[in-house]
Amino acid sequence: MRIVTARRISQGFFLALFLWFCLVATVGERLWQLRGWPVNWFLELDPLTGLTSLLASGTLYAGLLWGAAVLALTLVVGRFFCGWVCPFGAMHQFVGWLGSRGKPLKERVRRNAPHPAQQIKYLVLAFFLGAAMSDLAARLALGQVAASLAGAIVLGLVLWATRRGQGGRAYALAVGLVLAAWVAWSLAAPHGGAWLLAGLLDPIPLVSRSVNLVLLPLADAPARVAWPEPRFYQGAGLIATVFGAALLLNLWRPRFFCRYVCPTGALLGLVGRHALWRVGKKQARCGACLGCDGACSGAARPAGRLRPAECVLCLNCLDACPEDDITYATRPSAGGEAAPDLGRRRVLAGLGLGLVAPPVLSLSGVLGPGWNPALIRPPGSLPECEFLRRCLRCGQCMRVCPTGVLQPAGPSFGLEALWTPVLNMTIGTSGCQLRCTACASVCPSAAIRPISLAEKLGQGEFAAQGPIRLGCAFVDRGRCLPWAMDRPCIVCQENCPVSPKAIFTRVAWETVLTGLVAGSATGGELTVSGKALKPAALASGDYYLQMGAARARIVANGAHSLILTGGSDWRTPAPGEALSVAVRLQRPYVDPARCIGCGICQHECPVSGKRAIRVSAENATRERAHSLLLKGAGPV
Repeated sequence: MRIVTARRISQGFFLALFLWFCLVATVGERLWQLRGWPVNWFLELDPLTGLTSLLASGTLYAGLLWGAAVLALTLVVGRFFCGWVCPFGAMHQFVGWLGSRGKPLKERVRRNAPHPAQQIKYLVLAFFLGAAMSDLAARLALGQVAASLAGAIVLGLVLWATRRGQGGRAYALAVGLVLAAWVAWSLAAPHGGAWLLAGLLDPIPLVSRSVNLVLLPLADAPARVAWPEPRFYQGAGLIATVFGAALLLNLWRPRFFCRYVCPTGALLGLVGRHALWRVGKKQARCGACLGCDGACSGAARPAGRLRPAECVLCLNCLDACPEDDITYATRPSAGGEAAPDLGRRRVLAGLGLGLVAPPVLSLSGVLGPGWNPALIRPPGSLPECEFLRRCLRCGQCMRVCPTGVLQPAGPSFGLEALWTPVLNMTIGTSGCQLRCTACASVCPSAAIRPISLAEKLGQGEFAAQGPIRLGCAFVDRGRCLPWAMDRPCIVCQENCPVSPKAIFTRVAWETVLTGLVAGSATGGELTVSGKALKPAALASGDYYLQMGAARARIVANGAHSLILTGGSDWRTPAPGEALSVAVRLQRPYVDPARCIGCGICQHECPVSGKRAIRVSAENATRERAHSLLLKGAGPV
């Protein structure tokens, strides 16, 4: 079997496995549903997710140790993950192959020539690493073991980036001043912290987010396999644009994303730069047909001075060489090898931009007094500062949510929260279901920590702390039907799942129609004159015929007739007596001590568009500073 055929089989297998894991992330026990499938395995294989999680949170989760295994194997065989495993890489490989079909060798060589822009991915990597360790100095001062390990990584990166820099002592002094300023800010900053931004462009979270929130909803709409109803996601257009652009650019340059953008590829390229096994020429001189350069997916230039850091191990060059001069062996290329031209100052600039990004963006007060009450996180979410240290923006929680209430945060929430999960109570099939913890069970980085149903409901050993609150509902009296329009409605109170209910009502009487004059009465039916009534409009059981202080319930009505059920104080009105119609309203109120912010009331509210009852993040359990009530406050 040709080595290229073996690679294609591997890519096809892992791509199919990845898509299968996306499909089965559905709550249920059938074969094609979530029943123990390792749906996070590809996210755990990604070494950048583990490294940035370690830097940002000071914790390396057990599942993310798969990434360490990938790094170790990369030291031996090179960037095998990019060329043989990565599902996003397989998509790029296929689209790039389509774009190169039928093109002459000269054009393919031109498209696959090395370009200085390939350095960009290393700057992207430096930026994400910097953002992940923005407050590392503060955690080092606290003596955190994991943070100390992360600090050693940072120090190694800085020494590596400056050891061959130009400028001598002046340059070293400048670097020292920048590091000193960073340490000072990290120790003194009142709020903010490190943010895990790598998921914005990290290939596995990116492709997971794109498949789960764009491709799968489109494919499932006619079949209804993954969800019983069509699924909608806010901001899906932006996610689709990024995903589509990354794929379509392969028609211009094969593996465009891998060459110029991918931070994971940059990390694996640096680690695999001196891999034990690598592609190379057997002898310095060859026929110079450039067939290998025309077939190279990574623009590694195998015909000349090979760039091992750019080689994605597609092994097209082995298959394309007519002289069998390209090999995969434990020796350097006979044609010479070239290290990536990173530009030490540019690397430090990318690292520095990442270091200052969280504090600069925090000046908007998003983690302080300017926090956004619309940012409602899933049950089990950590406090916002800790949440942003851990969330990979992979979309797994949104995919598994049975109601679709979990949505990707849009640009209006800021770069720090972009594509992280928030609750939108109106777009799904319901609010957050009372007895569901699916999102907490699939989060690969514990940004949404695992919780039991007993903890969510505040039962058993968690009874003292009470249920987990996502926020609190507020009644908008300017839009509520009973409050603003004298129309009967108790939908929110009826649908409140909490027991005792968090929404209660108080009865109010309002006169809605005057000018009626009593006519003849026969049994329970009374004729009236004056204004013509809309037939059956008053037959809901909430409307009463009013005569002085006495009232009789209207059971049915015609244009000039009423069927009544009177109480003990009701008497049949005399002909010509003035009458009016009153409505019995049950106006809703919210008890913040009982409301858990599930949003079911908001979802079911009949006022379309901007609901008359809405949930905001006030009083959420995860943020004590946002509490509405003092401990023990309230009459009951």
